[in-house]
Amino acid sequence: MGKGKLIVLEGIDGSGKSAQYRRLCARLENDKIGYHHIVFPRYEKDSSALIRMYLGGHFGTHPSDVNAYAASTFYAVDRYASYCEDWGKLYENGGLIISDRYTTSNAVHQGSKLPDDELPDFFNWLTDLEYGKMGLPAPDLVIYLDVDLETSLRRMRRREQKTHTRADIHEKDAQYLARCLHTADMACRHYGWTRIPFMKDGLERETDEKNAEIYRILLDTLRNK
Repeated sequence: MGKGKLIVLEGIDGSGKSAQYRRLCARLENDKIGYHHIVFPRYEKDSSALIRMYLGGHFGTHPSDVNAYAASTFYAVDRYASYCEDWGKLYENGGLIISDRYTTSNAVHQGSKLPDDELPDFFNWLTDLEYGKMGLPAPDLVIYLDVDLETSLRRMRRREQKTHTRADIHEKDAQYLARCLHTADMACRHYGWTRIPFMKDGLERETDEKNAEIYRILLDTLRNK
């Protein structure tokens, strides 16, 4: 049996990614399509210790206090541990893997620390690090949930109030999030990600409408084996 399929959902905070991820999994279950789901980072695992320290401000209170390359390795190690411990064998035996974030998040969040002219080299370095040197599988499809800054910030503040949680050093910095959106646009073009717009004709799209579009794209990817 050949290798499986890896489908990734990506988007900055407030893009509705978690809601789309849950609905996508529910659709697969309803259609009796076998899959395995993963979410990064894995905050509950030992392999995420450096990520938790970084986001908690142990290495500095601003995202730029840790350079893009160093911070990317924190996340890459967690993914490598996940592949070895959790889903690697399933993928190698033809399984479908649905991932909430992946190397794609390093491209967006860590890449945002770099000037535009350095981003192509950084994107290529990420590809070589995780898919080349570390041997992790490259995604067959990356679905990027596009959102504007104002909507992202409004949804994050609403989530904090609802869940009684506090923002990490990434989420606290509006200028940083704006830069992430710009970097994500460049990453989409560089890697060929599939965009799902949050708005349509100036209005917020319905969650179910976006999910139906995402599911159609996923099924097309599965058919093209």
